[in-house]
Amino acid sequence: MEPLESERRVISAAESLARTLGDNPNHTVAAAAMDTRGNIHTAVNVYHFTGGPCAELAVLGVAAASTAGPLLTMAAAGDGGRGLISPCGRCRQVMLDLQPDLLVAVPGDDGPVMRPVRQLLPDTYFFQDAAARRVVRFNKRYYEAVAAGQKTVTVRWDDPITIGPVTYVFEDHPQSPTLEGDVVAVDRYTLDTLTAEQAKMSSAADVTTLKAGLQSHYPNMPSDATVDVVTFTVRQTSS
Repeated sequence: MEPLESERRVISAAESLARTLGDNPNHTVAAAAMDTRGNIHTAVNVYHFTGGPCAELAVLGVAAASTAGPLLTMAAAGDGGRGLISPCGRCRQVMLDLQPDLLVAVPGDDGPVMRPVRQLLPDTYFFQDAAARRVVRFNKRYYEAVAAGQKTVTVRWDDPITIGPVTYVFEDHPQSPTLEGDVVAVDRYTLDTLTAEQAKMSSAADVTTLKAGLQSHYPNMPSDATVDVVTFTVRQTSS
């Protein structure tokens, strides 16, 4: 998928920092990562024959030192005009374990594209003890409905969401608001047989509109795809 405006800022931050490198062979790659508050953290690699950290791992540490919490986007760029580069295998595994909902910028035929980190490591081992904080993304237009408790169900395809505590983020929202809550149920159905009751909607017309919207949002989704109906709550903060 093409980068959102906020994701392009992360790519730009990595590429800008990479352009300042080149005089020191021990620092040849820059990385940038954005947290749920819209803050962008940057770092460079530390090359050493014993296995110094890549820039992507260094920026994980920088973000942690700033108590950034879950990260949404990562990008890395090489010195010498190499531009955007893909993460190595070790970095992919670490990012998957510590930031499982991360979107990673990688070079594509027509420019940068965003990939869920899990797609960069298909069939990989997953380190469950990492206890990573999970993130659920929404379009920014849903913020008011989610915050007010009016929207409590979302239907997803090829977007694994697990039961438990989560942080809700609203992509490209100008204030970068977040909400805390819990996913309380994930029910799996096939799209072509999905009913209004299963989708927790009021009518057949509503579920027909939902299916059309899903097909538009996921253009590669087959008509008989398996989808997840995710039920969630928002925790009310005390005033």
